[in-house]
Amino acid sequence: MKALIQRVSQGQVSINGQVRSSIGGGLVVLLGITQDDGTEDIEWLARKIVNLRIFNDEAGLMNRSLLETGGDILLISQFTLHASVKKGNRPSFIKAARPEAAVPLYEQAIARLEAELGKKIGVGEFGADMQVSLTNDGPVTIMIDTKEKE
Repeated sequence: MKALIQRVSQGQVSINGQVRSSIGGGLVVLLGITQDDGTEDIEWLARKIVNLRIFNDEAGLMNRSLLETGGDILLISQFTLHASVKKGNRPSFIKAARPEAAVPLYEQAIARLEAELGKKIGVGEFGADMQVSLTNDGPVTIMIDTKEKE
């Protein structure tokens, strides 16, 4: 499971020209799920996301977590995070989980992030053609892969 995490001052996702979800300050998380991912990946990743100390403290240092700032999360499914471009120029998405496996894990990720954060999060729609807009704050962008927990 991969998550591309961006600290934002605002973010939103639209589907067919209609805003589905929007947040103020917090994190936009693009989530890619593989066929090898499971509940343990979700639990580890959710704890990591809400506890990442990437928000500024009074001294301007990245020392505060999302839990401490009260920020929000906008979670977007993003199978293209698992694109392979080893051969040729056309990306292969063979590592990305099929919808029948990925949708239940995406729904578990939503529930787990809400439990860890203690409130509802914003979401997109799995498999939809979405338009995501955000203002990256910092910029701060971090990639986490649950298969590389070093």
